[in-house]
Formats: sequence, structure tokens, C-alpha cells
Amino acid sequence: MNSGGEPERDDTGLPPVDIEIPDDARELDRDVQAYYREQRAERRRLRHHRLHGRFTRDGIVLPLLACCLVLALITGTLLTVFTATSGQNLTGLPGHGTSTSTSRPSTVVTHTGQPLPPGTLRLAGSNKQILLQSLPQSMLVLVPPACRCGATVSWLARIAASQDVTAYLVGTPQTKAEAIQLHSQLDPQLRDALQVALDNQQVLTGTYSVSGVTAFLVTGHAPQSQTVSYAQNLKANDSTAPLVQALNG
Repeated sequence: MNSGGEPERDDTGLPPVDIEIPDDARELDRDVQAYYREQRAERRRLRHHRLHGRFTRDGIVLPLLACCLVLALITGTLLTVFTATSGQNLTGLPGHGTSTSTSRPSTVVTHTGQPLPPGTLRLAGSNKQILLQSLPQSMLVLVPPACRCGATVSWLARIAASQDVTAYLVGTPQTKAEAIQLHSQLDPQLRDALQVALDNQQVLTGTYSVSGVTAFLVTGHAPQSQTVSYAQNLKANDSTAPLVQALNG
């Protein structure tokens, strides 16, 4: 204020403001409290804005979406595994819609294109000699020691009987007793279809690398055009067709 009571010139360019200075500072309490309330309201607004921004931007939404996707994938995988396992456990149970396959395992027949090796077998219980290279269409069944293969031997005897071919259950010095026992366990009608012959010189096992129950399938006209095929590791539930086909060459 100048001496005339007028406001002095202000070089800052701000508009003139009348300022009143109270005599008692306590009169400013209401203004101070209002100021504090405004400051608290502003802080609350800023906190709300920051929290809202985290949820609406990339702060938390993307991790949440990623977690949901991972959980969905894990759940789908577990459901697939449990469904497949349950289906396998229920297969073949009464009332279950899925039945087990009735197809038989494939029988692998190896064609040598060669005749049997030279040598003889001896018919069990007699002195009759069987010349291997003179055999016509026939089947030779060789069993390993302790095979417990009665069902397989019976199955092969039925094949030989159905094809009307000469068949022998061959025993070596190690399996002679077992071959005779297996023959005695056959149905009486099949015993004539599969006689016991002894390979005392082990001609067959010395020529071929056999494994499990082995059937030698001889075709052609002995001795000039005789050829032999064989199938190893035979089981009673194997497919019959490959053996029949090989026998009929």
C-alpha cells in the first residue's frame, strides 16, 4: 500500500489480491482442516487410480490369463489320461461297450528255398528210419525243453490232420521224454496225425537256429524239388492261415 491507501504497482503482472491477516491464528483452523481433507481425498483418489490401472493394464491381467490357460491345459491332459486308463481297465468287463479284439497274432513263416538237410529221424518205438530229404509234403514239430506247450502241439496236430499231411513231433536227446509225454496227452484221434520221431543226431537243431516251438513245413516232390519253410515261437492262438499256405506251397 502506498501512503495514499492505494495498492502499490505490482511488477509481476498478477492481479491485485486483498489479503487479510487475522489477529488470532486460531481463526485459520477451519481452513487448515479443509486443506488436510482435500489432501487426504487427493491421496485416496491417486491410490484408487493406481490400483485400477494395475488391473486394467498389463500389470495383473496377463499373468492371470496365463495361469488360467495353464490350468486349462493341465485339466484337459488329466481328463484325457484318466479317460484312456478307465477305458483300458474296463475293456472286456461285462456290460462294457468295447470288446477285445478277436484277431489272432500273426504267424511269421520263413521260406528257405532249400530242401531239408541230409540225415535221418527214427520213429519212436521202432527201428524205422525216416530220410529227411525223402519226405513228401509234411510237418516236423520241434519242441524246446520244458516248454509246457501241450496246447500248441495239439493245435499243430489239428492243422496237419486238416491238411492230410504227414507230421512228426520231433524229440532230441534233451527233449525225447517230453516229446513222448506231449504225444500221450493228445486227443486219441490226433495221435496218428502227429507221430513221435527222434532226431538223435540233432540234424535239425544243428542246421537251423530254432527258438521256441518250431514247425518245419516241407513241400514239393522229394528229393529233387523239396523245399522247407519254418515258423518259430509258435503259440496255440497264432494265426493258422500262414502255416496252411506254406504247407500247400
